[in-house]
Amino acid sequence: MDVPLFADQPNKRKRAINLGGTHSATTHTDILQEARLRRLQRNDHKRRQDAAILIQRSWRSYLALSSARRSLRSKFDQDLSSLTALRCLVLLGHDEDALGRWSTVLLASRKDILLQSDHSWLVLFQRVSTMLLHSLSLNLRSQYAQAHLEVLSIFLSDNPQHATIARYLVSHDFYSSLRQVLLQLPVPAKTSPLLSPLANLLLAPLSSPELLPLALRELLLSILTVPLLPNRLLPVLTPFSARLPLASINLVPLEITSAPQLESIESKIHLLANLTTFMPYKYSSLSPPAFATYLRLCALLMNALPTHALEPPEARANPASNWADDSDDDEETKVEVVDSFEPKTRLPPLDDRTRKRLLTIPASDHVTSLLRASQDPTLLEPFISFSLGLSTVWPSRRDKVLSTIVAYNRGSVVKEIYRAYVRSSPLGRDDNQADISKPENASHWPPLLLLADLYTQALLTMGDDEFFSTGLNPDIPRNPLTLDELTALSRKLLNIAFTLYWRDDPNSAQETVPGMGQVKWENVREKATKCLQALHARDSRRPFTPPDHWLVTAHVDMNTFISAAVFEERKLAIPDSGRAAILNKRQLAYLSPRLGVLNSIPFAIPFDVRVEIFRKFVQNDIQSRGYTPWAGRMGVAKVVVRREHIAQDGFDKLGELDLRAPVAITFIDQWGNEEAGIDGGGVFKEFLTSLTREVFDTDRGLWLANKKNELYPASHSFATEMHSLAWYRFIGRILGKALYEGILIDVAFAGFFLAKWLDKQSYLDDLASLDPELYQGLMQLKHYTGDPEELSLNFAVAHEEFGETRSIDLLPNGSNIAVTRENRLQYMYLVAHYRLTRQIKKQSAAFFEGLSEIIDPKWLRMFNQQELQILLGGVNSPIDLDDLRANTQYGGLYDDDQHTITMFWEVVNSFTQEDRRKLLRFATSCSRPPLLGFKELNPNFAIRDATDDQSRLPTASTCVNLLKLPRYTNKRTLKEKLLQAINSNAGFDLS
Repeated sequence: MDVPLFADQPNKRKRAINLGGTHSATTHTDILQEARLRRLQRNDHKRRQDAAILIQRSWRSYLALSSARRSLRSKFDQDLSSLTALRCLVLLGHDEDALGRWSTVLLASRKDILLQSDHSWLVLFQRVSTMLLHSLSLNLRSQYAQAHLEVLSIFLSDNPQHATIARYLVSHDFYSSLRQVLLQLPVPAKTSPLLSPLANLLLAPLSSPELLPLALRELLLSILTVPLLPNRLLPVLTPFSARLPLASINLVPLEITSAPQLESIESKIHLLANLTTFMPYKYSSLSPPAFATYLRLCALLMNALPTHALEPPEARANPASNWADDSDDDEETKVEVVDSFEPKTRLPPLDDRTRKRLLTIPASDHVTSLLRASQDPTLLEPFISFSLGLSTVWPSRRDKVLSTIVAYNRGSVVKEIYRAYVRSSPLGRDDNQADISKPENASHWPPLLLLADLYTQALLTMGDDEFFSTGLNPDIPRNPLTLDELTALSRKLLNIAFTLYWRDDPNSAQETVPGMGQVKWENVREKATKCLQALHARDSRRPFTPPDHWLVTAHVDMNTFISAAVFEERKLAIPDSGRAAILNKRQLAYLSPRLGVLNSIPFAIPFDVRVEIFRKFVQNDIQSRGYTPWAGRMGVAKVVVRREHIAQDGFDKLGELDLRAPVAITFIDQWGNEEAGIDGGGVFKEFLTSLTREVFDTDRGLWLANKKNELYPASHSFATEMHSLAWYRFIGRILGKALYEGILIDVAFAGFFLAKWLDKQSYLDDLASLDPELYQGLMQLKHYTGDPEELSLNFAVAHEEFGETRSIDLLPNGSNIAVTRENRLQYMYLVAHYRLTRQIKKQSAAFFEGLSEIIDPKWLRMFNQQELQILLGGVNSPIDLDDLRANTQYGGLYDDDQHTITMFWEVVNSFTQEDRRKLLRFATSCSRPPLLGFKELNPNFAIRDATDDQSRLPTASTCVNLLKLPRYTNKRTLKEKLLQAINSNAGFDLS
């Protein structure tokens, strides 16, 4: 069937017709997107067009340049010796082949061309010279290198305008380019025809007087900072060194130390190493201005380096390598110490040859040569700066440097520094303490700090005979400073140290001192403190200062000081679990100004104030542990002790107890029965007194006594066995308990041993009390005018024990190191150090370990040796009867007005001081009065009646400080009986 033409076709979609325009259905976002797309297309098209134009331009330029270079090269090749060829060579730029041909041809046949002095030639010669230098700096092994060097040498020496050429080159990186040349030389140097012209080239600009200042400056910055420079120039080193005009170094400004070429630590080190290699041979010919500039420049370089920067690695790892270092710790006895608060500085690795060269700087021979050359008065100040820098960057060499300076010309340097600089210095004046950190005082610090170092070092080997010498005895050298000068110096140092400890801001100690490089205020404080401590030790032994010289009471309210110190100590209290982490004096000063004073310069505070602070520290510790001095003793720790075996039972039963806790002692008599009575403190005191009397008996083999009957640990091998060391530790704990409880012990220790308690070194003079013969021998060696090598001494000592003698080295391989004039002070110190320290190192360490378990070490550091002895055993001074009577208690029928008591005090008043001490020992077990008076005696001194039997002798209960005095009716009888009792050593009475 036929289908109509226009019939509906439902399966065919009708065409949609939009009468609203082509964009009527497009959204706003679509419009923006299409516009952005078109813009990107236009930008991309433009970029492509620009790139095409640039490529075309570059290609056309390249073609033109190539054509020009070919044209220039063609003209250059026509006649290499013409002015046109020279112009073409300059225009060709760095064409190594053309430059090499030109140098070779002119040297071979037309040297006269190189001598042209017309302006046209001169300008071109200057440009070609820079091209030659650039070529050498890139490749010294080029076949044209020698030709280039010879052409440059002609320009800078034979050409009539050589000065003009040299001035142009020096101002256009002449020495910077030659530095790159030198860095290409092999190390070690090999013989080469290039070395001689290269050395001449280095020195050529220095021949012009007008150019010398600038050329020498650039030489120092670019050439003398080359690592291992002498090794690179070794075949020509001698003529090079001889012609090097370092005698004119005063023409170079010291500001070069801040030049960009010296920014790195390595560049400073290499300049220092090279300077001190070439300069020493010229010392005798240097003018004072040149020598002063050299010393100041070296000082500035050293001051810009961190501490230990020049130390060999083994010395950095072992700071105690100093032969006169304060610490004598070794790996066996080392106590864990909190790390420094300072960030560690990374030090550059140095070639061993550079390090070896640097080590000649602090050598005694070099320092002595500097001293000989520094006789001009104007050189003292720069020598001071040099020496201070030297001892800062080489801590392990500091003692040798200082000892060499001290020994030179009988200490004349010490005297000159004090009188020329320190005496008139405003630093440390009583009226100027607050101004010490002002920048205008910068120039006054180096002399003062070096003097403090030098005199501290001098005291290590200066006997009292020399210290107090008046110069009348020609066999005894005179102290370089008079006692009046030392008094003034010590006061200056005291004011400075106290001000630096007393600063409110502890972080200021880490700030650097103006004009002193890397030296910090804490370094200043440390130097002043060391010298102060050494001077105070002398003054304590034989006073030479006026009364109250060391005190700062005018600047500090003592009541406030006590309260603040106790508060600071409470904040720093370390719990039992952390007692091994001990703050050293430096860190303590950082955290606590008052404890810093008490631990470093305690003598600035009156002794009675420090004793009061010590007692308060103990009281704080007792309270923090929940203990009460005497209450609660019944239930804390009960210890049964046999009277016949006090020491052994004490060792066995008290060895591991916490002795800061109260301890109740029960005695067992010889029949095995418990003695009646309750330990309220007195029985423990009796136990402690009897125990110390037994353990300090020299017949036991643990202790020896000097001629003053002062004790120190035995040095034989038996004393170092584990069992003996356990006893030393126990004895330390027992003495710590006595100090903790305030119980006086009638035992005297040698001063050098007490110094160990306080972490102080023993000085040579301490040896006189231990071994007078050895001390005299060392003094004779010090003053020996001949050659010490004639005495055939070496760095070893003979140790005799149980009939056998063996040699002990004082230094590694010491038996093969001879004692010479230069090292005899070191030998003296090491011998004394061996006798006073090394022989009793383990014994002292064990003793101090036990002591520090009870008494915090920083509490003890508030005292010196003499004061510590007083703290232990009381004051070795006349007994004040008025004080004793005012603090005496009476029992039974007695009171202060009773007839027998009145006669007793009259009799005792007639006693000699020796008899009074015997009476005190008889009643209290200790012959010395308490350090703060009898009010401190615990329990108080007491007298009780003991029948009216006129024939009976007085007795005593020393555990409670009680004298049992019969009711005598006659003064003569009382005196006879009392003297008989105290001289017969009557025993302890329990009745």
